[in-house]
Amino acid sequence: MTANGAVPVGLVDPALAHAAVRAVRRTVAAGERDADAAGYEWDGLDPLSLQALAQDPAAGPVGAARLAPDRSIARLAVRPDWRGRGIGSDLLRCLIEAARARGWPRLTLQPTGLPARRLAARHGFLPAAAGSAEPPATWQRRLDGPMAVTGLAAAVAASTALIAQSRRRLAIYSRALDPGLLDSAEVIEALRRFATSRHDKQVRVLLQDAASPTAGAAPLLRLAQRLPSAFQLRLVDDPVDAQYPSAHLVGDGEAYYFRPSGRRYDDGETWLLGAARGRQIEQEFLQVWERSAAWTGHRALGL
Repeated sequence: MTANGAVPVGLVDPALAHAAVRAVRRTVAAGERDADAAGYEWDGLDPLSLQALAQDPAAGPVGAARLAPDRSIARLAVRPDWRGRGIGSDLLRCLIEAARARGWPRLTLQPTGLPARRLAARHGFLPAAAGSAEPPATWQRRLDGPMAVTGLAAAVAASTALIAQSRRRLAIYSRALDPGLLDSAEVIEALRRFATSRHDKQVRVLLQDAASPTAGAAPLLRLAQRLPSAFQLRLVDDPVDAQYPSAHLVGDGEAYYFRPSGRRYDDGETWLLGAARGRQIEQEFLQVWERSAAWTGHRALGL
């Protein structure tokens, strides 16, 4: 596995690679806190853990992370001068695939800081639900089935992960562009990245109520105005379709985030590998799409 096709990332033998892993941790610690800070040194769990290492042929080890026996990902560290190149993503992806290969049903991690939380969200981790047995700072991802999405923070994370994973197409069904969710900075940035990355992209948005988004100049509509080749919007006009109570987001007919009530964020589910359910939701979306009217009201927004 490589980060952006440049830096090899893979599992390494802890006994043989402990010096390289420690070197990365010490470099990161020296740049962010005391070099001997707890949490960066090699500890008793490390020999028992799966270690992922990113090594540049010229610069040596530049990133590391571990997957511990308690099924948690921790000690994710990327050298400051190598950040922004996808290395953190490749390290997470490597360990997620290792866990999946071992049949583990779920993983946890505790991201510290906004960049780490955004990285966790892009890889399908959601903040632990209120009242769960996990500490508040814990994020988790199921690998064997859909995850419950309870609350706005989890809804934003689920949507970000789905958009980041999608390759060619997205389908968004919303009553009124879901205030708090589809106008969040994280989701808008994920949509912008999706729409402007290589290859042809398609974002289809079905609305039940266009008046509210138009009046508020919703960020998604502003984005659609700037990127008209990627975004298509239609307005539901069949009276039966207008009574549909739910909302959903589907990527490539596989990953999905579904809310039974389009007005709530505390009752939903998501699965990045839910192909059968994802295809079903996408097909239902397309049926409504075909009998809905094209909507270009966003093009008249004054920007």
